[in-house]
Amino acid sequence: MKLKGRAHKFGDNVNTDEIIPARYLNTIDPAILSRHCMEDADPDFVNKVEKGDIIVAGSNFGCGSSREHAPIAIKASGISCVIARSFARIFYRNAINIGLPILENGQLPGDIQTGDIIEIDLAAGRIYEPKKDKAYITQPFPEFMQRIVSAGGLMQCLKPEKGAQDTL
Repeated sequence: MKLKGRAHKFGDNVNTDEIIPARYLNTIDPAILSRHCMEDADPDFVNKVEKGDIIVAGSNFGCGSSREHAPIAIKASGISCVIARSFARIFYRNAINIGLPILENGQLPGDIQTGDIIEIDLAAGRIYEPKKDKAYITQPFPEFMQRIVSAGGLMQCLKPEKGAQDTL
């Protein structure tokens, strides 16, 4: 799976309250959550983000509450991938479960700036910034996680294919 989009850069310790403030957790509707994504970290984020864009952040992205609303809001806002120096473990698991690819790389965010175009090859574990002709190597996205992301999340991945029940 290959991705390409504009970077939105954030710092260290972006918590789930900054990703989706608790005052909006009276719904699980992705469209509503996306309208408030990153609101407490960047109030203008929802006006700037475009489908396919990529979040690049420092250490411990997604720390705080274990709510899955945070990766849902990010995915519904159009973000195709989150790259960070490190993630809070529960955020990492929630992101994969809802089909949002996330990558860890100890060199990032480095000199990547908001607005830079980033290309990602999940299978190869390659992050490329063409303007600076700079590549970052990370762990390749395991095949089973690529299947989950391609299916749109764990539940969709586990659904039997149409007609598969008839052959069992």
